[in-house]
Amino acid sequence: MTGVIRYNRDGDIAMIAIDNPPVNALGQAVRQGLVEAVEKAEADGARAALIYGEGRSFPAGADIREFGKPPLEPWLPDVCNRLETSPVLVVSALHGTALGGGLEIALASDYRIATPAAKVGLPEVLIGVMPGAGGTQRLPRLVGVETSIDVITSGRQISAGEAFDLGIIDRVEDGAPRDIGLSYTRALLAENAPRRPIREMPAPQPIDFDAAYDSALRKARGQISPAYAVRGIQAACELPFEEGLTRERELFRALLETDQRQGLIHAFFAERAVGVLAELKDTNARDVNSVAVIGGGTMGAGIATSFLLAGFPVTLLEMSEDAAHAARGRITGNLSGALKRGKIDQKTYDRLTGPALALTTSYDDLREADLVIEAVFEDMNVKRDVFSRLDAICKPGAVLATNTSYLDINKIADATQRPEDVIGLHFFSPAHVMKLLEVVVADRTAPDTVATGFALAKRLKKTAVRAGVCDGFIGNRILAAYRAAADHMVLDGATPYDIDAAIREFGFAMGPFQVSDLAGLDIAWAARKRRAATRDPRERVPLVADRLCEAGLFGQKTGQGYYLYNETPPKPNPEVAGIIESARETLGIKPRAFSRPEIQRRYLCAMVNEAAKVVGDGIARRPLDVDVVLLMGYGFPRYRGGPLKWADMDGLPKILSDITAYAQDDRYFWSPAPLLEQLVAEGRTFDDLNKGAGK
Repeated sequence: MTGVIRYNRDGDIAMIAIDNPPVNALGQAVRQGLVEAVEKAEADGARAALIYGEGRSFPAGADIREFGKPPLEPWLPDVCNRLETSPVLVVSALHGTALGGGLEIALASDYRIATPAAKVGLPEVLIGVMPGAGGTQRLPRLVGVETSIDVITSGRQISAGEAFDLGIIDRVEDGAPRDIGLSYTRALLAENAPRRPIREMPAPQPIDFDAAYDSALRKARGQISPAYAVRGIQAACELPFEEGLTRERELFRALLETDQRQGLIHAFFAERAVGVLAELKDTNARDVNSVAVIGGGTMGAGIATSFLLAGFPVTLLEMSEDAAHAARGRITGNLSGALKRGKIDQKTYDRLTGPALALTTSYDDLREADLVIEAVFEDMNVKRDVFSRLDAICKPGAVLATNTSYLDINKIADATQRPEDVIGLHFFSPAHVMKLLEVVVADRTAPDTVATGFALAKRLKKTAVRAGVCDGFIGNRILAAYRAAADHMVLDGATPYDIDAAIREFGFAMGPFQVSDLAGLDIAWAARKRRAATRDPRERVPLVADRLCEAGLFGQKTGQGYYLYNETPPKPNPEVAGIIESARETLGIKPRAFSRPEIQRRYLCAMVNEAAKVVGDGIARRPLDVDVVLLMGYGFPRYRGGPLKWADMDGLPKILSDITAYAQDDRYFWSPAPLLEQLVAEGRTFDDLNKGAGK
């Protein structure tokens, strides 16, 4: 028996405990131990075997340490088959999270019991593969095709209560998994309950699988693993069980070879690596128990909501009683949404909208806050004035944070006598929903202030990415570049609607002009006007966007922008064509046609080129930091791994060649990033820079 499996007997019952902390992952030793344990149970003459997990969970899935390595025997499908064909009655007692292979182990058992807090699921599609140990063959026989498609193609986690209602779990009972499992197994033996291998259950009724395949592909915006999983479920309907297992494994192996699987695995590990920073290795965060927010507009209210939901008492400062009242309304609305979605209960809602939230119009009420974060108008003078006031009244050691999206945090910090306490915490809208937080480190920010930013992100259940100071930091700086590439293509002959369609086809949920309408065209317009005095004369100005704003067309907030919003779905705004034509005449441009592949190529090359400059300049420490920001904050399709992972897979020499070709028409905009040129010259990739970084 391997060291991670413990075996003993309780009468006629073989007790098989999985003890592989922290989450009992199904590594080789666990798999081998399970086979040895069930063989011993059979040799011992046990009537039943109970499988349960020690610690905090039933097996929560595969061992991530084995990702990307050659598989070691016994393979999980063989383990599941061995359990299912054993003459011993096999029971699984689930707690914590029984996901992926963990649920497949449970499905290979005859009966399943779970604690009320347990969650189950088959989330393999989220890392670009599909269940490969019988999940697509057993689950449909147990709960039917429609339910299986929902569970498997979504990859969602299912509560024990729902799993019981669906028929995945046979019983839900409170208590330690060993205790409830033993009691249940004893009851089954007392009733002479039969073995109940799912493989012997009737095949489920088929549906229109071609339609289901197309639907899965459409919902996933081109990600193929959910659609492949549909084909696996189809095999459960059309093939004998063993042949269905073979077909499932063929589909699983095909997905292993795809770029999408590489992209999703990269995203999985990158999101775990962004918080690993050498500079914070021996640095403790400051204690933060009370929070103040300055500004109660959409962003400030969202930030306040985020902290309230994380358990912080919040004081929100506004400039007038009316503004404070409006801010309370926004926060209450956010929390009402959380209540409706079941994220909080009524008691919590009452507390968060009552004693946990204080509104004020006086800076004096911020004196004792451990953290103050401003979310006021994006104007340097306004923000410096706020920080000057905070410097005068906040207690020593308080963290002073700005939510600026673009402005120089060094200049903001200079308005205080404590620049070491100043940091950027750039939330993304809506702040109480979006999971990304850019932690922007100024020149004199203290290490423990940085550590506090990352600790806060963890408490807020957000992913923090370290960024340096520049105009736009990581995300908005790169956004400005690829958004400019889209504007250039409009001037040169493409329509905004061609571009939006091409970018959606690549896998984004929305195209850049749809996003601009949603965010408000006036926001980027204000940034362009702010930078106008320092603009390089070689830069192409986005005349179309400026003229839309001059006409008062700011997007959804005014009902008109690139699209009209007086009906659903929005329609292209017919005024835009005339504005584009006028801008072309002003600049003397003769338009040409752009294919969708060329649109995508220019858009992505601009993104990659600027991202390489961001890494080369040290604004992002590693390429994976860029990838996480674009994945979590800007809608880059997750299955492509992020722009720099996509670039590695596409080939850096090809990308550099295209950028060099584009530069023949616009050498200023298409100036190749020195880091990109260096990597190509050395035959290296962005991922080479990730390896070993941050440790």
